[in-house]
Amino acid sequence: MPLAAFIGIDNALPIAFPPSLRKEIAKYVEIHPVELNLKNWDKQGDSLHNVEILLATWGVPPMSAEFLKTLPNLKAIFYAAGSIKCFATDEAYSRGITICAAAGANAIPVAEYTTSTVLLSLKKFWHYAAQTRTTQSWHRSIDFVPGAYHSTVGLVSLGAVGRSVAQMLGRFDIDLIAFDPFLPREQAEELNTELVSLEDLFRRSDVVSIHTPWLKETENLINERLFRLMKPGATFINTSRGAIVNENDLIQVFKERPDLTAVLDVTWPEPPAKDSPLFTLPNVVLTPHIAGSMGTEITRMGRWMTDDLIRFLNHKPLQYNVTHAMLARMA
Repeated sequence: MPLAAFIGIDNALPIAFPPSLRKEIAKYVEIHPVELNLKNWDKQGDSLHNVEILLATWGVPPMSAEFLKTLPNLKAIFYAAGSIKCFATDEAYSRGITICAAAGANAIPVAEYTTSTVLLSLKKFWHYAAQTRTTQSWHRSIDFVPGAYHSTVGLVSLGAVGRSVAQMLGRFDIDLIAFDPFLPREQAEELNTELVSLEDLFRRSDVVSIHTPWLKETENLINERLFRLMKPGATFINTSRGAIVNENDLIQVFKERPDLTAVLDVTWPEPPAKDSPLFTLPNVVLTPHIAGSMGTEITRMGRWMTDDLIRFLNHKPLQYNVTHAMLARMA
């Protein structure tokens, strides 16, 4: 049987690949006795020379020339996590190493988090929860609440997460609009979503949700000009990457417009500087990057990668292979 090794951070590997999955995996591969991580992978001597497969989660070192020299027979890595940009390299692809990733599985909890946050935002949950706590009063103004009946939700990018959010919100009486210059109009129509310009999206939406990958071209994509177009009482949600938003612009506009609310699960830098106004602005809600897989949701990613491992060993088409060409436009 081919030799495989587990690699990743200590507190995630046992969740991504629990005993039940490891027992199944052991039917197909021999397991290296040492679990690898960022600190010990280069201290195993020649014992990794015959490793052909890596079963991984967060904490894979960059696949540099040194790393690949340590694993000269590596054929495939199955990454039970999301973006592979932290470790995938041109060297790895040029050597023909197959890279599979569970980004699609990780998109599921992000979409669930976003959908629930959108629905709460349409009820002005964040505003009324803060108001009730600070004033200890039981007051609401119903004309201030968009509600979930034909309110407008704008999605910036319809990748894996954005499409999942559109599908989940499609169960409700919500009008969906989106900005995605790469998506064919017929695919947007299948999601009952109207494609619009970025400016029009910010102008029309009761809730704006960001799902754009972090590329050089998308850094600071969301800026002061767009924030100033937002409707009175609108909510801005970011579960994508903090660098897509010009946070100084966000802070400036949201200081001036207490009617707006921001729900930020990601920031740049992450975490924010300790003196960042994001911690103290009353109309900014911060969560510490929790939208992605946590708890047993991590096991889902390991399940998907185990399935692709079995396909790989049986020479069947892979479902979650990330090619070099695909990487250029991924988060």
